[in-house]
Amino acid sequence: MSAAAPHPDSTHPRAPASAPAPASAPSRTATSAPATAPTQTDASTSATRLAWLDALRGIGAMAVVAEHLLPWFLPGLRPYWFNLGVYGILVFFLVSGYIIPTSLERHGDVRAFWISRFFRLYPLYLGVIVAVLALSWWVPVREAVPRDGSAVAAHATMLLDVVSVGGVADTMWTLSYEMVFYLLVTALFLTRGHDRSGLLSVLFAVAAVVVGLIVSGAVLKGAWPAYVSCAVFVVGLTGVVAGRFRTASACVLGVMAVVLLLMSSRVPWLGAAVLAVMFAGTAVHRWERGTGRLWPVAVTVVLVGIAPLWAIESGWWWVQADVWFTTIALAGATFAGGMALRGRRLPRVLVWFGLISYSLYLVHHPVLKYFVQVSGDLRRAEPAYQIAMTALALALLVGVSALTYRYVERPMQDLGRRISRRCRDRLQGGADARVTGQGAGDDGVLGQEEGQMPDRVRDHVGQGDALR
Repeated sequence: MSAAAPHPDSTHPRAPASAPAPASAPSRTATSAPATAPTQTDASTSATRLAWLDALRGIGAMAVVAEHLLPWFLPGLRPYWFNLGVYGILVFFLVSGYIIPTSLERHGDVRAFWISRFFRLYPLYLGVIVAVLALSWWVPVREAVPRDGSAVAAHATMLLDVVSVGGVADTMWTLSYEMVFYLLVTALFLTRGHDRSGLLSVLFAVAAVVVGLIVSGAVLKGAWPAYVSCAVFVVGLTGVVAGRFRTASACVLGVMAVVLLLMSSRVPWLGAAVLAVMFAGTAVHRWERGTGRLWPVAVTVVLVGIAPLWAIESGWWWVQADVWFTTIALAGATFAGGMALRGRRLPRVLVWFGLISYSLYLVHHPVLKYFVQVSGDLRRAEPAYQIAMTALALALLVGVSALTYRYVERPMQDLGRRISRRCRDRLQGGADARVTGQGAGDDGVLGQEEGQMPDRVRDHVGQGDALR
């Protein structure tokens, strides 16, 4: 990969106008319904304590939308002292790291975790792929997508960026890192290594610096990493979900994920930095619960901050020292601010944007492309017309995202929950799939049983990831 700067609208090397990670919502594994019905006060308290996660996703999602909307509609307002898209990505990944591993530990149900992941991520993801391909006669599929079977294999696993394959929608690249994180967390959980998140965050941050100094791009090149990883993914995940050689399958998947991350990614140092940020989010959660220390997070921040400064593969405007440092600082401050306000009621609109953030993340870039195809180039239009078209585009984006959340995401999440319950009941409590986890009362953030959460919160916070 060339170190030359990409298109100015890009937040990812060689991925023009790329997008952030999905709105990463925490994972919900199957659990039994509480014996006692929650009181209205309990439900309200739970909603208030969990809403801050959705509020952060809402902020991250809108930052990403702004990063992609401003260059096309209001280029004069786009900030260059920090990167809106990378800021949103970092917020999403911190949220994912904060909640997903501890949610899995809390319930210990690996099968339910992966059923949840599938029904949370894939239905809308596949729907967007179908829509983009169906409309390719009008707006062609981007050139970064190979015109062969490797594209199918990479999209099937979501490991797009770590096998150097472009997604049919620009925003899909960060899903690769969510998937790597899920695979690695599952392996760590089953081998009892999941409580070392602080050490892991530092190790991945060190890897980001070292890899940046010695690697100029993907070492494993060509179409074969996509094919091989797809085969291993399908066989390994079948073993994890079915319970046959579960730990061995999870370990193979985890090792594969790390190898792809460091040797087959389009920008290996960035992939390692992303994993460092996610494990730093987990370390923050453990520190908050009194089971870990905060110093690994500080070390990780420093190392991630310096990672691109001497990297062979760099040069993009968003990794220049002043922009990169400012973006990291703002993302960290936003996450810290959300934690500080987690016991307070937050603006409902912000929480609602968090609920639809995965839809907003996946659909906004294709919709913007189609909008501009109709409206024409707005960059030199009159300011009043630009503002009017911006308002119209935002209304369209939010409307489409609300519809896909209501009619695609939620029904499929409900289906995933029903399937998880049936699997658990068939196994008479899921002894085959369950690993001893923490009790519900041990979780200082989730607090109450997920069965006690109001639907508004449970639908997203209990089910989600990513970028989530």
